[in-house]
Amino acid sequence: MAYCKPEGLLLGSEENSRWIQSLPLLRECCATGRILEGRALICDGEHNLIVSLGGGIRGVIPREEGALGMEDGSTRDIALISRVGKPVCFQVTGFRKSADGGAVPLLSRRMVQQQCMRDYISSLLPGQVIPARVTHLEPFGCFVDIGCGIPSLIPIDAISISRISHPRDRFSPGDDILAVVKEVEPGGRVSLSHKELLGTWEENAALFSPGETVAGVVRSVEEYGVFVELSPNLAGLAEPRENVFPGQHASVYIKSLIPEKMKVKLIIVDSFEARCQRQPLRYFISEGRLERWRYSPGACFKTVETVFGPGGAE
Repeated sequence: MAYCKPEGLLLGSEENSRWIQSLPLLRECCATGRILEGRALICDGEHNLIVSLGGGIRGVIPREEGALGMEDGSTRDIALISRVGKPVCFQVTGFRKSADGGAVPLLSRRMVQQQCMRDYISSLLPGQVIPARVTHLEPFGCFVDIGCGIPSLIPIDAISISRISHPRDRFSPGDDILAVVKEVEPGGRVSLSHKELLGTWEENAALFSPGETVAGVVRSVEEYGVFVELSPNLAGLAEPRENVFPGQHASVYIKSLIPEKMKVKLIIVDSFEARCQRQPLRYFISEGRLERWRYSPGACFKTVETVFGPGGAE
């Protein structure tokens, strides 16, 4: 199978560095179809990408070779402009003469993406757990690279059970994460989810005990109480308290855990502003394929679950 990992994973490798820093080795890569990575330095006025290859060599990815869909207009030029300063994967397709008589490698990112679509993306199945790299965040969701710069979206409500105001509450660009395939559309577009990998109510509740005072994050303040996140897939409700605001950190006393109602009752001991480093995500599922995922405990009257595959529902 062709190399189909998110862009950036090859760039710093010793092997990649060796192949891209000399013209004779780049000619060999052209003959063999080896996939390489460099860093895009410039997107010129015609939207060709100029790529640093090492050893003072610069290659060119012509606009139509910059990404799948550039030629037919289904991909916009922002897909190229946004790559400046970032790694890009490519195959060497040939060489042209420079103004001083030297050789300029011609590169194609589109060909690598085409291989990735054919050999990897097209074979993905609903419920399959895959690696991804966060590329950018929007209020409505998190965009990720699922292979060779091919993008996919995790909607904000699919990131975790605990509601967040913006994907940056959970992710940062460059994060390597896991995701689960919700659907692969006929055209190859892949829709993703994430919350199913972060554990059920019971799995998360087992990390806490009544009587403990623990750290949390205030997610929302309502008239009837304050929702405090204990983990990405577990939040509890505390009684109303003045001067508590979303985004604050809090120390909370756990009054009770009630599986049959899927509830956690809390008392806020203190709330405060803090610059805390975000903890790495804990994945309860990290590989394989899911057919059905049930968040709610078996004894709970309310069922919260995801069914993967045709006719799947939440």
